[in-house]
Parts: sequence; structure tokens; C-alpha cells
Amino acid sequence: MAYSQPSAHSQSSGLVHVNVPQTTHYTVVGNHLAQHRELSLLAIGLAVHIQSLPTGASVGIKAIADRFPEGELRVAAALRELEAHGYLKRFNERLPNGRLVPRTVSYNRPGAEPEPPPETPPEPPRPTPPEAPVPGPPPTETPAPEAVPEAPPSPPAPAQVQAPVKAPAPAPKPPSPPPPPPPPPLAQAHRPAAELLAGLHLHEPRLLLAERDVRRLAPGVTAWFERGAHPDAVRRTLSACLPDQLRHPAGLLAHRLTVLIPPPLPARPPAPAPLQTCEDCDRAFRSPGPGRCRDCGSGRRAAA
Repeated sequence: MAYSQPSAHSQSSGLVHVNVPQTTHYTVVGNHLAQHRELSLLAIGLAVHIQSLPTGASVGIKAIADRFPEGELRVAAALRELEAHGYLKRFNERLPNGRLVPRTVSYNRPGAEPEPPPETPPEPPRPTPPEAPVPGPPPTETPAPEAVPEAPPSPPAPAQVQAPVKAPAPAPKPPSPPPPPPPPPLAQAHRPAAELLAGLHLHEPRLLLAERDVRRLAPGVTAWFERGAHPDAVRRTLSACLPDQLRHPAGLLAHRLTVLIPPPLPARPPAPAPLQTCEDCDRAFRSPGPGRCRDCGSGRRAAA
């Protein structure tokens, strides 16, 4: 039986099984009963209860109604459902003394027949004791044959010395691939943006970014800075109202940096001309360069 553990953050909202292996006190029930489309829940539960009882247990209507909160009418209706679908068979059996007793047969699969008892193999025939031998005439002595001198043993053949077999040399290991080149240094203009992105997980642990994601998103944060956004405002906008199931934080930040970017700053009015001192009356006036004020300049033109 498989053993599964529910995840702390399940991706689905359906059923989760917590299965513990059963070694004692369990009953095997087929899915054809547990997921029957025509039986009622009461009938399915009653069939499971009956299959878990030992042989000889009382499964009459009154006995079941005393065991469970359902009344006798509902128990009787459930028993009739099980009979109609072949999970139960009830009849009266006559004993040798003439008495009728109720019998109930529970089928874990409809239409199944009980297996016949195993046939005992016949006993092997017992071996008969051997008959005693009949005594015969005494054996006659025969002369022993003359000993034939044995030939001298031939000298052993010289053993052939085999040359030692050299083990094949191990195949050379393939060279390891070279390490990837280090990434190019980040431009100085994007370093404040990279520092802000790298520190987002200190404010929101789910916004932990890889180094390549920080390099990819830094130009987008720099664009916010160029439009006058304060770093605290950028940090609050990027980490606010995160979804419960955040799978790709870098993708979410890239979307927010593109969609929520503030508008460009309005054009600033030109700076006023600096103050100058009139060469004739020492009056202060604004002018790009030194000279005379408007009154002194118009008086000189009128005198001329």
C-alpha cells in the first residue's frame, strides 16, 4: 500500500489521502463497492461493516439497528439494496432437527462462488517389508588370481607456463567542460537599482531573486529612478499585495516595472537671469550680463 504525505502548500483543492500501512485488523474492499453508482451510502457502509465481521456473527435487522443509530426501516431497505445488487443473500436453512435458522451470505464481489475446500492428496502406499532370503548351498572358494606387476609410472609432463595477461589500460577521462565565463560587470548607473532588487527579500522573503534576474531587472528600476521615484516608493510598489501562490517572483516584478512605471517628470521652467548692478545708478536688475538697468538705458537713448 502506497504511503503519501500532503504538501504544506497543496496546488489543488481536491482530496488528499493520508494512508498508513495496515498490518492487522483491516478489511479489503473493492472499488466496485466503495464507488458504486446505484447503491446508497448507507448500503455501501453496511456492506463494508458486514464484510468486516467474523463468520457466524449476527447480521439481522434488529442486531444492526441496535449497533448503529439508523432505525430498522432504513437498515432493512439497505439490506434489500445489497440483495438486489448481488452483495448479499439471505435464506432460511433447516437443521437436522427440523428447526429453521436464518442464514446470510456476504459476497465481496457479486456473482462470486465460494472456493471449494482443497482436496487432500491420497496417502502413499506403505512399503511392504522385504521377505527373508532362502538359505542356499555354501559358496565354493575360488583361487585368487596371480598379481600382475604394475608398470612404472610415467614421468609427469612439464607444466606450461602461461604469460601473464596484462589488464587493459583504463580509458582516459573526458576533459571537464570549462567553467562559464563570469558575467560582465554591471554598469555604474544600474548599481543602485541592483542593490534595491537584491535587498527585496529582506522586506518580503518571497522576493528572493537570482543574480541573473537582478541584472535583467536593474535597467527597469533605473528608469523609475530617472522619473523621480524614490527608492522607498519603488520598494513598496514592487512588494505590495503579492499573490498567495507566488511561483515566479522575477516575472511578477518585470510585469510591475513595465505596467506601473510613473510618468516622466514635467519640463522645468528656465532659470531666471542672474542679478546685475547698474553701472550708472547701482540699481540691481536681472540680465544675462553686466550693463545698465532699463531706466538708465532708456535715458541715454532719449538724450542721444
